[in-house]
Amino acid sequence: MSKKYKFNLKRPHQFFGLGFGLGLSPVAPGTMGTFAALPFIFMTATFPLWLQVVFAIVISVFGLWVCGQTARDVQVHDHPAIVWDEVAGFYITMLGAALSWQSLIVGFLLFRFFDIVKPGPIKMLDKRLHGGFGIMADDILAGIFSLICLQALFKTGVLTL
Repeated sequence: MSKKYKFNLKRPHQFFGLGFGLGLSPVAPGTMGTFAALPFIFMTATFPLWLQVVFAIVISVFGLWVCGQTARDVQVHDHPAIVWDEVAGFYITMLGAALSWQSLIVGFLLFRFFDIVKPGPIKMLDKRLHGGFGIMADDILAGIFSLICLQALFKTGVLTL
Protein backbone atom coordinates (compact mmCIF):
# COMPACT_ATOMS: atom_id res chain seq x y z
CA MET A 1 0.00 0.00 0.00
CA SER A 2 1.42 3.37 -0.97
CA LYS A 3 1.68 6.20 1.50
CA LYS A 4 -0.71 9.13 1.04
CA TYR A 5 0.78 12.59 1.25
CA LYS A 6 -1.16 15.59 2.47
CA PHE A 7 -0.94 18.45 0.04
CA ASN A 8 -2.67 21.76 0.62
CA LEU A 9 -3.33 23.92 -2.42
CA LYS A 10 -4.22 26.80 -0.08
CA ARG A 11 -0.53 27.08 0.74
CA PRO A 12 0.93 29.29 -2.02
CA HIS A 13 4.17 27.35 -2.44
CA GLN A 14 2.25 24.09 -2.80
CA PHE A 15 -0.26 25.63 -5.21
CA PHE A 16 2.61 26.59 -7.52
CA GLY A 17 4.82 23.61 -6.72
CA LEU A 18 1.97 21.29 -7.70
CA GLY A 19 1.42 23.17 -10.97
CA PHE A 20 -1.88 24.77 -9.91
CA GLY A 21 -3.02 21.28 -8.83
CA LEU A 22 -2.24 19.52 -12.13
CA GLY A 23 0.52 17.55 -10.42
CA LEU A 24 -2.11 15.83 -8.31
CA SER A 25 -3.34 13.93 -11.38
CA PRO A 26 -3.43 10.20 -10.59
CA VAL A 27 -2.15 9.48 -14.10
CA ALA A 28 1.12 10.94 -15.46
CA PRO A 29 1.40 13.89 -13.05
CA GLY A 30 4.60 15.17 -14.72
CA THR A 31 2.96 15.18 -18.12
CA MET A 32 -0.16 16.87 -16.77
CA GLY A 33 1.95 19.38 -14.86
CA THR A 34 3.81 20.30 -18.03
CA PHE A 35 0.55 21.81 -19.34
CA ALA A 36 0.73 24.42 -16.55
CA ALA A 37 3.43 26.16 -18.60
CA LEU A 38 0.99 26.96 -21.42
CA PRO A 39 -0.45 30.18 -19.92
CA PHE A 40 3.08 31.54 -19.47
CA ILE A 41 4.10 30.50 -22.98
CA PHE A 42 1.05 32.21 -24.53
CA MET A 43 1.32 35.26 -22.27
CA THR A 44 4.93 35.96 -23.27
CA ALA A 45 4.91 34.74 -26.90
CA THR A 46 5.13 38.29 -28.28
CA PHE A 47 7.76 39.45 -25.79
CA PRO A 48 11.29 40.05 -27.11
CA LEU A 49 13.57 37.04 -26.63
CA TRP A 50 15.62 38.73 -23.90
CA LEU A 51 12.45 39.29 -21.85
CA GLN A 52 11.36 35.66 -22.36
CA VAL A 53 14.79 34.59 -21.06
CA VAL A 54 14.38 36.85 -18.00
CA PHE A 55 10.94 35.32 -17.43
CA ALA A 56 12.44 31.80 -17.71
CA ILE A 57 15.02 32.72 -15.09
CA VAL A 58 12.31 34.09 -12.79
CA ILE A 59 10.19 30.93 -13.21
CA SER A 60 13.24 28.77 -12.51
CA VAL A 61 14.47 30.70 -9.46
CA PHE A 62 10.91 30.77 -8.09
CA GLY A 63 10.84 27.00 -8.64
CA LEU A 64 13.86 26.50 -6.40
CA TRP A 65 11.79 27.77 -3.51
CA VAL A 66 8.35 26.29 -4.28
CA CYS A 67 9.70 22.84 -5.15
CA GLY A 68 12.10 22.76 -2.23
CA GLN A 69 9.50 23.93 0.27
CA THR A 70 6.83 21.54 -1.02
CA ALA A 71 9.31 18.63 -0.87
CA ARG A 72 10.14 19.57 2.74
CA ASP A 73 6.44 19.67 3.60
CA VAL A 74 5.90 16.06 2.51
CA GLN A 75 9.46 14.94 3.34
CA VAL A 76 10.01 13.44 -0.13
CA HIS A 77 12.88 14.78 -2.25
CA ASP A 78 11.10 14.84 -5.62
CA HIS A 79 7.53 13.68 -5.16
CA PRO A 80 5.87 13.06 -8.57
CA ALA A 81 3.17 15.64 -7.74
CA ILE A 82 5.78 18.41 -7.56
CA VAL A 83 5.71 19.67 -11.16
CA TRP A 84 6.87 23.30 -11.20
CA ASP A 85 10.14 21.95 -12.60
CA GLU A 86 8.18 20.72 -15.64
CA VAL A 87 6.62 24.17 -15.99
CA ALA A 88 10.07 25.76 -16.12
CA GLY A 89 11.47 23.10 -18.43
CA PHE A 90 8.68 23.33 -21.00
CA TYR A 91 8.76 27.13 -20.86
CA ILE A 92 12.51 27.02 -21.61
CA THR A 93 11.85 24.61 -24.49
CA MET A 94 9.55 27.16 -26.14
CA LEU A 95 11.84 30.20 -25.74
CA GLY A 96 11.82 32.21 -28.95
CA ALA A 97 9.77 29.61 -30.82
CA ALA A 98 7.24 30.69 -33.40
CA LEU A 99 4.08 29.41 -31.77
CA SER A 100 1.81 27.08 -33.66
CA TRP A 101 0.03 23.92 -32.66
CA GLN A 102 2.83 22.00 -34.40
CA SER A 103 5.64 23.74 -32.51
CA LEU A 104 3.81 23.27 -29.21
CA ILE A 105 3.29 19.55 -29.83
CA VAL A 106 6.88 18.97 -31.00
CA GLY A 107 8.27 21.06 -28.13
CA PHE A 108 6.09 19.20 -25.64
CA LEU A 109 7.18 15.79 -26.98
CA LEU A 110 10.85 16.78 -27.01
CA PHE A 111 10.68 18.06 -23.45
CA ARG A 112 8.81 14.99 -22.16
CA PHE A 113 11.36 12.75 -23.94
CA PHE A 114 14.37 14.43 -22.33
CA ASP A 115 12.61 14.69 -18.95
CA ILE A 116 11.62 11.02 -18.87
CA VAL A 117 14.64 9.37 -20.55
CA LYS A 118 17.18 11.68 -18.85
CA PRO A 119 20.14 11.06 -21.16
CA GLY A 120 23.71 11.71 -20.00
CA PRO A 121 24.14 14.86 -17.93
CA ILE A 122 20.41 15.14 -17.18
CA LYS A 123 20.52 11.81 -15.32
CA MET A 124 23.70 12.86 -13.53
CA LEU A 125 22.07 16.05 -12.24
CA ASP A 126 18.95 14.13 -11.21
CA LYS A 127 20.98 11.69 -9.13
CA ARG A 128 23.54 14.05 -7.56
CA LEU A 129 21.61 17.20 -6.62
CA HIS A 130 19.10 17.60 -3.82
CA GLY A 131 16.56 20.09 -2.49
CA GLY A 132 14.84 22.62 -4.71
CA PHE A 133 17.95 22.92 -6.88
CA GLY A 134 18.03 19.15 -7.39
CA ILE A 135 14.36 19.06 -8.35
CA MET A 136 14.74 21.93 -10.82
CA ALA A 137 18.19 21.31 -12.38
CA ASP A 138 17.45 18.20 -14.46
CA ASP A 139 14.27 19.72 -15.92
CA ILE A 140 16.03 22.99 -16.73
CA LEU A 141 18.69 21.00 -18.60
CA ALA A 142 15.99 18.88 -20.31
CA GLY A 143 14.37 22.17 -21.37
CA ILE A 144 17.68 23.45 -22.77
CA PHE A 145 18.24 20.22 -24.73
CA SER A 146 14.66 20.41 -26.04
CA LEU A 147 15.10 24.09 -26.95
CA ILE A 148 18.22 23.27 -28.99
CA CYS A 149 16.44 20.43 -30.81
CA LEU A 150 13.31 22.49 -31.48
CA GLN A 151 15.32 25.41 -32.83
CA ALA A 152 17.35 23.01 -35.00
CA LEU A 153 14.08 21.69 -36.47
CA PHE A 154 13.07 25.27 -37.31
CA LYS A 155 16.49 26.17 -38.75
CA THR A 156 16.64 23.10 -40.99
CA GLY A 157 13.11 23.62 -42.24
CA VAL A 158 11.84 20.34 -40.81
CA LEU A 159 9.39 22.36 -38.70
CA THR A 160 7.71 25.38 -40.24
CA LEU A 161 4.69 27.47 -39.39
